[in-house]
Amino acid sequence: MKNLLVPLAIALVSAAATAQAQGPVPVHPALTDKFYIGLGAFFPKTTTEAQLTSNTTGVGGTIGFEDSLNMDRSKTVPSFFGRWRINNRWRVEAEYFEMNRSSERVIDRQIVWGDQVFPVNTQVSSKFNFSDFRVSAGYSFFRTTDKELGVGLGLHMASYDVRLSTPTGGGDGEDVLAPLPVLSVYSQFALTDRWALGARLDRFSLKYDKFDGGLTALGLDVQYQPFRHVGFGLSYRSLFIRAEIEGDRATAKFRQAFEGPMVFMNASW
Repeated sequence: MKNLLVPLAIALVSAAATAQAQGPVPVHPALTDKFYIGLGAFFPKTTTEAQLTSNTTGVGGTIGFEDSLNMDRSKTVPSFFGRWRINNRWRVEAEYFEMNRSSERVIDRQIVWGDQVFPVNTQVSSKFNFSDFRVSAGYSFFRTTDKELGVGLGLHMASYDVRLSTPTGGGDGEDVLAPLPVLSVYSQFALTDRWALGARLDRFSLKYDKFDGGLTALGLDVQYQPFRHVGFGLSYRSLFIRAEIEGDRATAKFRQAFEGPMVFMNASW
């Protein structure tokens, strides 16, 4: 899937350029309005691997939460986003979604999670709550009425609440908040006064002290705005996170992938 993302983005840009060459310069609210907010329904498919290793014993195995613990691979979740154009070049934007899952299963293999050992045939209750809050500031180094291309600097605040337990009360868990700084490249193109395309790529990789991780995020948007202040759209979102965080008691490792479409409604003024 990731190998198709760059060609798809290039195709969107080419389509925009071709459309614009055939008529007058369009004026679309997504590129001209100062404020832009939206609410969407995100349909991600996800794969999740996590490991909690005790710093005391040094023992811990990787768990595939969908395969080993029977968690849902897909779920419909709300997404919120907004943008503020400070002036013709500078903009601030934010986006948020969360995906909370839980399950119960009698496991068919031993699981070691932190200081807790779950033997074969134990009924295990699991919880994996995740949220991502993205905020960034961008500078559009190329900007016209119908085109925009810029770079940004921001944060993905990835939050984890992961727990495994048994009906008798035994279990272990970990809360992790990982602020992941990212460099971004973004673009927007107005095809007509009502249709517009957008794309954004975030990238981060860092190994420092007790943290080692990386993040790649992509967003592709097709927007239709039939009314002056209200529009609708279809998006593709992907988010790939790899993180290893050493705490006082244990070391947590996470590897996640979210990919899927999103439909949204937006307002701008």
